[in-house]
Amino acid sequence: MVPWRASDAGFVTPDVLDWYECFARGRPGAIVVEATGIRDVPSGPLLRIGHDRFLPGLRDLVRVVREASGGETRLFIQIIDFLAIRRRPDPARYFAQFLAITARHRSAFGRADAEDVQVRAWLPTLARRELERVLDARELEALDFGYRERVTDVHLPQIRDLPLQLPTLFSDAARRAREAGFDGVELHYAHAYTMASFLSRVNSRDDGFGGPAANRVRVPLNVYSRVRAEVGTDFAVGCRFLADECIDGGTDVDDAIYFGCEFARAGMDFLSLSRGGKFDDAKQPKVGGASYPYTGRSGYECMPSYYSDAHGPFGRNLEPTARIRAAIRAQNLDTPVVTVGGIHNFEQAEAALENNTADIIGLARQALADPDWFRKVSSGRGNEVRLCLYTNYCEALDQRHRQVTCELWDRENLDDPDVKRSADGKRRLTPPHWTP
Repeated sequence: MVPWRASDAGFVTPDVLDWYECFARGRPGAIVVEATGIRDVPSGPLLRIGHDRFLPGLRDLVRVVREASGGETRLFIQIIDFLAIRRRPDPARYFAQFLAITARHRSAFGRADAEDVQVRAWLPTLARRELERVLDARELEALDFGYRERVTDVHLPQIRDLPLQLPTLFSDAARRAREAGFDGVELHYAHAYTMASFLSRVNSRDDGFGGPAANRVRVPLNVYSRVRAEVGTDFAVGCRFLADECIDGGTDVDDAIYFGCEFARAGMDFLSLSRGGKFDDAKQPKVGGASYPYTGRSGYECMPSYYSDAHGPFGRNLEPTARIRAAIRAQNLDTPVVTVGGIHNFEQAEAALENNTADIIGLARQALADPDWFRKVSSGRGNEVRLCLYTNYCEALDQRHRQVTCELWDRENLDDPDVKRSADGKRRLTPPHWTP
């Protein structure tokens, strides 16, 4: 979970340390540190691991978790790559500045020799129906949602070369994670980001890295191979990928079974199954806002709320996870499988283990609601757990890139002198301490 507590330059801050300390005090089996960028490029208040200068802060993070958990909690870091995305532009600015004028636009204007400035002045005068005739699908998308790169944009050198660049970027990041003292890395192959886009059925690259599933899995396997060679066999390397993209024409559980078996056969130490969370069906943002991949149907499947369909928000990923795990076991592979998604109480978690749905239980929103869940449940005090309401209050903060907190505790004891507040001064940044 990205809580937006890093510095604008991607460094660990005291607020990051406080955040993970509160989870570590709950002594879970493992913590996966938030999605952390592998490129050395500006990316706002998102943790980064794309250069050695980030190592001192990451070492501090490891030390804090070790101390707070009494050494009981293993610490992994999730490493991620993502492509360029721009905010939805003001239409006037889009036509005046961002749209690249081509011969096709001049032909629609009626003059092959027209100056760019003339075509740019003409386009804003067109009715929507006319614009849909003049602009192509990607130009309309850039107008309506904001420009977004795809792994299929092989006309762009930086996209065409991704299969060559990504293994080194990920392996360098994994090396730094090991040097910082982490126990392992989780390769982010899920949701709306680069690696998941290679795995997706909508990946139509014709250079051997798109089309059939065997081609689509090549880059993820090459990344894993390079990472493993870099960090050795005594450092955990797993990945998070999608049991189902939950979009029209996207990857489904049958693809995920194939990918899961390939990842397990390659030697990954664990597989964590998520679902949905794609740009493809995201709702249109307001002008000046960025498209957010958790607003459409696929986003709902990733983070379902209490306002739900007949299935409800609980355990929507259990059945596909069970199918994927069973297929892996049928190949005589014992790779641990992690299940997540709306699991919040002991009975749910224990049932998933007992019926062989999964080998490990992951909690996100419930862990945010109560970082002491693990100690409370293991000590027989589950009745004291602060149960998530699944209102997605936290997710709404994330969407606005505001410091993520939980409505169940972020207004408690605000006047205590030791309480650190959010930037707006209205919320506490960590929950009150729980004393057994």
